[in-house]
Amino acid sequence: MKIAVLFGGTSEERDVSIASAAQIIPALRGRGHQVFAVDTASGRLGAAEERQLLSAAVASAPPSASDIARVRSGSAVLSVAAFDFRDADVVFLALHGGAGEDGRIQALLDLAGMAYTGSNHIASAAAMDKDLSKRLFRSVQVPTPDWLMAPATDDAVGRSVGWPAIVKPNKQGSTVGLNVVADGARLQDAIDQALRFDDEVMIERFIPGREFTVGMLDGMALPVGEIIPPGEVFDYQSKYQTGGAREVFPAAIPPAESLLLEDYARRVHQVLKLGVYSRTDFRRDPGGGYWCLEANSLPGMTATSLLPQAAKAAGIEFPELLDRICRGAITPHNRRGG
Repeated sequence: MKIAVLFGGTSEERDVSIASAAQIIPALRGRGHQVFAVDTASGRLGAAEERQLLSAAVASAPPSASDIARVRSGSAVLSVAAFDFRDADVVFLALHGGAGEDGRIQALLDLAGMAYTGSNHIASAAAMDKDLSKRLFRSVQVPTPDWLMAPATDDAVGRSVGWPAIVKPNKQGSTVGLNVVADGARLQDAIDQALRFDDEVMIERFIPGREFTVGMLDGMALPVGEIIPPGEVFDYQSKYQTGGAREVFPAAIPPAESLLLEDYARRVHQVLKLGVYSRTDFRRDPGGGYWCLEANSLPGMTATSLLPQAAKAAGIEFPELLDRICRGAITPHNRRGG
């Protein structure tokens, strides 16, 4: 197959996207595919540009506002024609956050009649919007922590959500702009910080306890994994720095609890109408209750990211996983007559 890998972009998760592409591209080439790299901030890359960009590691913090502004100021206007990948059989979306994950690029590819990995533009937008997705979780009886949308007073948060509370951008990933707030004294500061990354801010009940994740592939739930971060939150640094968090697949929980989480992940995947693959994250409170935090329509895709680790636990190695994702993207596209 001819595969265009779209990555980079201008969101705060640009570095994470580059890290995904740096492993996706050689793995797909190793399967015999013709692969070319496209940074959605600049266009199709030559061999030297590709080597230089994909050799960078993920920093301990997201790109700064000035870094993102610099990339955006030099970026091209996104169009399929301008980026020269219309000859691809399938577009592999190695994008995270922003326009790459919220449905905008997916809508563009739909209009161009191109097959692409991940979920369609409506499902992508629904998964990215945490307020909307949590409403859908509850519609299929998947528990999710109580929440409010800012602006909200200290008293309202205390009554409806309680302290401590999570304050985060409504449409953002990788815990960018997220803070755990102990009381009302820091509430507005946390809201202001989150507003730097999105025009909507969610205030959510903090669930102490263990963290779990469940991937979906081709309608099948993959083995449950447990994430053991060094602190109380699986934050940006613990996600992307060596030794930041320990991840265990399969998770050491009773079989009945694994089946419950797999069922919840399947319900989330279906109610959001996600595509070939997704990943849903959960917390287990001290009383043994499970709570759905969010769904990811384009989860991280390095060989050691959570979804590939779950696939490996199911006997699916990284190159095979990528191959299945690409082939799964082409089949529904052909059914649409594109």
